[in-house]
Amino acid sequence: MNETPLIHAGVKRCSKWQFSLWMAGVTAVLLWGVYAMFLCWFKGLNQTNMNDAYGFALWIWADLAVIALGGGAFFSGFLTYIVGKDELKNIINYAVIIGFICYSSALLILAIDIGQPLRGWFIFWHANVHSMLTEVAFCLSCYFAVLTIEFIPLILENPKLERKPFLHHLSHNMHGIMAIFAATGVFLSFFHQGSLGGVAGVLFGRPFAYREHIFIWPFTFFLFTWSAAACGPCFTILVTKITEKITRKKLVKDNVIHLLAKISGWMLLTYIIAKTADTLYWAMVTAPNAGFTLMDFYASPTYNIGLLFAEIVLCGFIPGLILITKRGRENAFLLNTAIVLAVIGVSLNRWVMVLQVMAVPVFSFNDWYTYLPSWQEVATTVLPVAYGLIVISLAHRYLPVFPQEKELNPVK
Repeated sequence: MNETPLIHAGVKRCSKWQFSLWMAGVTAVLLWGVYAMFLCWFKGLNQTNMNDAYGFALWIWADLAVIALGGGAFFSGFLTYIVGKDELKNIINYAVIIGFICYSSALLILAIDIGQPLRGWFIFWHANVHSMLTEVAFCLSCYFAVLTIEFIPLILENPKLERKPFLHHLSHNMHGIMAIFAATGVFLSFFHQGSLGGVAGVLFGRPFAYREHIFIWPFTFFLFTWSAAACGPCFTILVTKITEKITRKKLVKDNVIHLLAKISGWMLLTYIIAKTADTLYWAMVTAPNAGFTLMDFYASPTYNIGLLFAEIVLCGFIPGLILITKRGRENAFLLNTAIVLAVIGVSLNRWVMVLQVMAVPVFSFNDWYTYLPSWQEVATTVLPVAYGLIVISLAHRYLPVFPQEKELNPVK
């Protein structure tokens, strides 16, 4: 393969024609999503299949899912800069990039979902101080600003930019105070991750979502934060593994991956125990008090009891137990299986907390509601994926994202 060094001596990249071909394909998908986005903006939300039953639908699921998967940024930053896990400095750059992509994608999805993006500023200027969604909007925006600040030093380490003394010193000084931004990110993430869960937990008119409270917060407030901290790092590992597979290079040492996987495993296992306790209390106390049984919520062929088994056992206990064991982490197949299951698990949790909540009938004379997204909704949901691939491709090609890459791939 004809390769061209682009970052620094000893680190090579694919040829320009290969890179251009890859970018052309991803950009085509991006433009498809952009076209659908403008249809939604100019023609309105009648381009979607949302209705009175499904005011929250595919977009909100995608929004909550990418925010949870982007949790690897705040939790990895917390472990690296606050706890002092220095080994994770070899993957923190990638975690920040993934977090930046996820949170910018979340803001983009919200801009599409409101239908009138020119009025997006209303939530800041005419803030409803009693709404959890107001707090989510503020924290999301602020944390995206934090991620942007954390991304800037890496951009300034581009070889051409680093030659300029001012930019070189600016990058160095920003690295020196990054712990402050990491701590700020943890604070902001705790509240917006939790409040996204809290929105579902306070829906007393939707017994499937409603939960009892601890102080002023429903159980779901804590479970959403916990699951993002547990599964976000798994998504970081998964994207790293995919990048290694595509580039055919080892980018991060195994001890770094195993450390992050171990911490994520314990977080996941403790989370799923808490999730199980929450589910049992809801099924035996909360739902019966509202006049429902557990199976009332799983009587649909689409939303059956298998979803609960998949979320808690298949995508919860199994990956958690694999990741906390040394043998499980050191076996490539088991490790990859565990991180994929964990990512599916948190995405499935957000799916049922958005779509199943809307599907369950709340009156005995109602049937289960159905919903199938339009192609515009699908295209605009795929849009952030294409955008993320472009950002990752450019960052990997032109920025020193992985400090261990040169050591792991010596030039022959």
